Amino acid sequence: MTGTPARRQDDPMPAARVREILARIEGARIAVCGDFCLDAYWMLDPRGSEVSVETGLRAQAVARQAYTLGGAANVVANLAALRPAALRAIGIVGDDLFGRDMLRQLQALGVDTAGMIVQRGAFDTVVYGKRYLSDREEPRIDFGFFNARAPDTDNDVLAHVRRALAECDAVVFNQQIPGGLSPAFIEGVNALADEFPRAALLCDARHDGARFPRVLRKTNDAEAARLAGTPIDDRIHPALRDLEAFASDVFARSGRPVFVTRGPLGLLTADADGLHVTPGLQVLERIDPVGAGDTVTSALAACLAAPIAPAEAAAFANLAASVTVRKLFQTGTASPEEVLAASAYPEYIYQPELAHDTRHAAYLPETDIEICGRPLPDLRGVRHVVFDHDGTISTLRQGWEQVMEPTMVRAILGDHYASADATLYQRVSHRVRDYIDKSTGIETIVQMGALAEMVREFGAVPPGERLDAAGYKALYLTALMDVVEARLARLRRGELSVDDLTMKGAVAFLRALRSRGIHLYLASGTDDADVRREAEALGYADVFDGGIYGAQDAASTHAKRRVIDRLVATHGLDGSCLAVVGDGPVELREARRRGGVAVGIASDEVRRYGLNPGKRARLIEAGADLLLPDFSQSRHLLALMDGHHD
Repeated sequence: MTGTPARRQDDPMPAARVREILARIEGARIAVCGDFCLDAYWMLDPRGSEVSVETGLRAQAVARQAYTLGGAANVVANLAALRPAALRAIGIVGDDLFGRDMLRQLQALGVDTAGMIVQRGAFDTVVYGKRYLSDREEPRIDFGFFNARAPDTDNDVLAHVRRALAECDAVVFNQQIPGGLSPAFIEGVNALADEFPRAALLCDARHDGARFPRVLRKTNDAEAARLAGTPIDDRIHPALRDLEAFASDVFARSGRPVFVTRGPLGLLTADADGLHVTPGLQVLERIDPVGAGDTVTSALAACLAAPIAPAEAAAFANLAASVTVRKLFQTGTASPEEVLAASAYPEYIYQPELAHDTRHAAYLPETDIEICGRPLPDLRGVRHVVFDHDGTISTLRQGWEQVMEPTMVRAILGDHYASADATLYQRVSHRVRDYIDKSTGIETIVQMGALAEMVREFGAVPPGERLDAAGYKALYLTALMDVVEARLARLRRGELSVDDLTMKGAVAFLRALRSRGIHLYLASGTDDADVRREAEALGYADVFDGGIYGAQDAASTHAKRRVIDRLVATHGLDGSCLAVVGDGPVELREARRRGGVAVGIASDEVRRYGLNPGKRARLIEAGADLLLPDFSQSRHLLALMDGHHD
């Protein structure tokens, strides 16, 4: 299989298929064996700290504490959230408070804990003590890293694993603690794998993976490299082509499916059908990746028990992980309802290697038109083209980032804007800049919803003075419209021309399309009245025979999605008839979902021509088929639409 090209699962898994998988999981019987842990969260508050009279040292006061299931226990919790028919836990706890609390939590989930062995000596329940000070994690305090598993304990665990392999649809083996497994125990697990060769025994072993040769395997990218004989540091992330070779090699040795996680870039699966790439999902909110790997393991196990083919299992697990990374300061789980919601409009990250490495770029001959990784799309059948407005055609709103950043910072700090210390001011500014950079191209109301969350998070503004997303949008647009109105005034006075306020060649391209009988639509996240007024002022409103559509009110969302939905429904279109042209990820992802041609405009809005490298990366990751810096070479697109290219 080495060298086999990957089969890229670029198309989202339909929500209807996710619903079918969830229904099949309801009948599955699953067992989890491994290192059962607790994650202890201690939220410190220096205001409650005192100096010890005895030692003279300052204590650290815990304002809040929480204890959640971790390691194999978190795999169980994630499986329980998916509601299988039966769930067993097989492992070891100490005779201590932490062990008793873990068993209580597992039993509250309806888990069969008969296989949880209490070792009453030389064994402490494994606990990761996570101390947080001002939302920053301090060095951990770990319990149970000097445990000695008794031979009788290992024998009891193996007996329960054997019963699970005989009676359950899938068994997970989850190993996290270094040096915790004896050679005899590892031999016992391998003997059971030989005894039940058709069993779905999924191994997620952080330290001893190479010692289990005949299991289905879930691993990360660095571990996959080491399993294939290429030792690398955990901080090194192999390129996709190298990772394909590693996964192929591991699969060839075991003959069992291999699932490789790639963090935010998704998963790679190797099985008897070849290689499958599941693209990552863009998450704009703050994330907490702790426990996401356990979510992937549990979702894979649930699908294998259903049973679901490996490539689909990876796509399902990818959706589940996108739910849990959004849950902060907890090892969260993903319910069926949450996974189903995540499948409705997933924002996949396509071709990140191409996006961030121009060495792989391929162009239409003698042009600056980039063909983004797939075969040259067929434009001959395109009869309907949806255009984004700002940054694609118009540059009236160029510089919006420089307006949004101070608006957001002032909103977050409120009355403390002038008096905030440098540390707080820099934290807020960095957070705002990072969010604006990641969210460029999405609708303003969504960005303002994120602002409302940041205002709540930083807590500088009293609850009674906070606004909702629509309120913050109104503040931002007031500042932005001052810029827009000044430019329109200069246009009316003749100090600026239409060419000064539009992308190079954009207006001529619009009129060339209309002359060919192509139906044009303008779809914008800008408020409806404003986008109509600006298109009229710039002299091209008349070309959009299909209509001009913007946000209907201050709080409305997904204007571009609604336009494309209406267009497809009204005309009964399939993807071959539709193209979408824009400089933002939103519209390109909408084209990709419907099988239309996604044409990205990586525009430099200051010069109004030439490539913006940052936009190029974002648009490729959003699924662009073709990428143009501007419309100066649009005659080549027209030639493609006419069925030839000179």
